Amino acid sequence: MNTTEHVSPTNTLSPSDPRAVFAAAVRTAGELIATVQPHQTGLPTPCADIDVSGMFGHLLMVLERVAALGAGRDPMDLPDEKEVPLAGWTAEWLAAAHRVQQAWADPGVLERQMWLPWAEGPGGQMLGSYTAELTVHTWDLATALGHGVEWDARALATSWEVYQAMLPAGDRQARFDEVRAQMPPEYPVGPPPFLDAVDLPADAPLIERIVAWTGRQPASAA
Repeated sequence: MNTTEHVSPTNTLSPSDPRAVFAAAVRTAGELIATVQPHQTGLPTPCADIDVSGMFGHLLMVLERVAALGAGRDPMDLPDEKEVPLAGWTAEWLAAAHRVQQAWADPGVLERQMWLPWAEGPGGQMLGSYTAELTVHTWDLATALGHGVEWDARALATSWEVYQAMLPAGDRQARFDEVRAQMPPEYPVGPPPFLDAVDLPADAPLIERIVAWTGRQPASAA
């Protein structure tokens, strides 16, 4: 099956349009998702207590939350992950990507002010934050599968910029406590999603610098 079908918002977007960058990250994840074999669904990922199947379910909900945000709904009303049989992963991924395309088709959505528990800003900025989340979790999935990935340079640049702005260099617990204090009481709150940054050599690949900044341990940190 063609995993790139329906993952670009439109063929006429500027390459720098946040929707085009997000679509590139979706395509990268979709190509990786299509390689998963039945014996791999239970493999652990770098995210604690999340296996490959759970990571797909979370990646899918990233798309669903982006679609909800573009449509003016509260993305936090949706669960963190969705359980889907492996045979349906590619179809579910393409369908969710198409819903994102529809919800963000109007360029005015990029300027609309949006709110998330940890950030507030125009739609283009919020979409960038989800590009970063999608990219890091794609790395999580690739690491679990032992696969190399052909990363999109625009998605990596966006992810690096987002996490540099979002995450402090020092103690992340204080930042997490600040965000948690601003969240509505009905939102579930788990452990901090990001550990302190991991030091890497200066010449480490950008994807490894990105995931290390979120507290993960890429190969070059060993």
